[in-house]
Amino acid sequence: MKVLVADDISRQGLEKLRIVPDIEIEVRTGLSEAELAQAVRAADALLVRSQSKVTERVLESAGRLKVIGRAGVGVDNIDVAAATRRGIVVVNAPDGNTISACEHTFAMMIGLARHIPRAHASVKAGVWDRKSFVGVELMGKTLAVIGMGRIGTEVAKRAKAFGMKVVGYDPFLTDDRAKELGIVKAALEDAVAAADFITVHTPLTKETRHLIDAAMFARMKDGVRIVNCARGGIIDEQALCDALAAGKVAGAALDVYEQEPLPADHPLRRFDNVIFTPHLGASTEEAQLNVAIVVAEEVANVLLGRPFRNAVNLPSLDKELSDYLAPYLVLGEKLGALLGQLSPQSMADIEIAYGGELALQDVSFLSRTVLKGLLSQRFADEVNYVNAPTLAQEAGINVREVKQPKSTVFTSLLSVSAVTPQGRRRVAGTLYNGAGARIVQIDDYRIDMLPEGRMIYTEHVDRPGMIGRIGMILGEADINIGSMQVGRRDTGGQAVMLLSVDKPVPSEVLDAIGQIAGIHTIRSIEL
Repeated sequence: MKVLVADDISRQGLEKLRIVPDIEIEVRTGLSEAELAQAVRAADALLVRSQSKVTERVLESAGRLKVIGRAGVGVDNIDVAAATRRGIVVVNAPDGNTISACEHTFAMMIGLARHIPRAHASVKAGVWDRKSFVGVELMGKTLAVIGMGRIGTEVAKRAKAFGMKVVGYDPFLTDDRAKELGIVKAALEDAVAAADFITVHTPLTKETRHLIDAAMFARMKDGVRIVNCARGGIIDEQALCDALAAGKVAGAALDVYEQEPLPADHPLRRFDNVIFTPHLGASTEEAQLNVAIVVAEEVANVLLGRPFRNAVNLPSLDKELSDYLAPYLVLGEKLGALLGQLSPQSMADIEIAYGGELALQDVSFLSRTVLKGLLSQRFADEVNYVNAPTLAQEAGINVREVKQPKSTVFTSLLSVSAVTPQGRRRVAGTLYNGAGARIVQIDDYRIDMLPEGRMIYTEHVDRPGMIGRIGMILGEADINIGSMQVGRRDTGGQAVMLLSVDKPVPSEVLDAIGQIAGIHTIRSIEL
């Protein structure tokens, strides 16, 4: 079996493959798309980092390819959908750089507190100026950790060792988990308001893009310091420039940017109190070795037919069960994603219920797809069909399956519910013969909607003219409505609505809809 290595990957990691009998390694880096498409024709496995783009065109040439290994977390450079359609497993190394990213965050925080880069440059220039570089201690300061996943958790542990008070925000952070870590759980607005230092560790999703914006900077203490070693775009860079110029932010340390490389004329470059590094969070010998070893072992496991852990896409199932479950796998992931977007708060208890004929099947893998959709709102690329239960457990979320073969009016019904600060929320779906998947319930409201595309969800008072007002605002924004479903219990009472729309809805349009009298909740949904 032939493994094509298309990017620079640690030699020690590759040794995990070299020692496997019947595996041949070919290293060819720096290939164009056409060259990669040609080279992959004879390969059984492909190993990449972030440089090579594994496009659909490349995969069209991959007649023998069984597995693609990504030495790292993100798979943006791999067309996962095209790989899945061709039965190619995509594996990654989701936790190999956790410690490196954590330690880089702390290096940036300390450098920021003690002006280390500027002081170093001053001494190198022949100046001995101590007064200009008086810093602050970390001891006794409050650190807000925005995103309490693996890296955020490691940062919190080290901050406590420095004598800092840690306030953590994460939609999935439970009270018990916060207590276990010895931190204070808080809402995002409260966390940033209390902080002397802020560090962000969320994935970049549509919910977290510009999570730290002008309104959030306005809530912060004067003289706050902020660090981003997670993803460019979580912090609104223009808002950060404004906050630096106004003196609201005493300093920032950035390893990631909305555009990389950082443009030469970027306005952030004019601030002396900003520390820059060129996306070095995972750039340690240990991290590069770890991800190489993990992904090499995973590729070998796939090629040799052994169990593997870090599949990004759908691993193989028994053909008969796979054929039966295939449409439910799609439905389950979308129901999970829907619930996660309807309730972006902490979840302590998740119930996945199977009714009718579906309850008679082995649905353990289907539950994983539900969790993958649900947890993708928090973990983005880090969560996959294999590790979703583990990530839920690590986050302190209890998950249980319930089977009810005789308790549904549908031939089969899949429902997902979760306990949130607002109470238990529930979504349900089914398959209609000849009509495909449908969302049939949100909380206690009956509905009938295709689970796909972009949507607007509202909770509102059922009164005349409500739908017309929403339609008018969307029309003025040149946003076309594809379909609409309203669920209600009583005329004139509370109702919910799903509108499918043809393009993304800007936040200002959502805000305008939210100002309509009688609108209680509005959410942008993408399935």
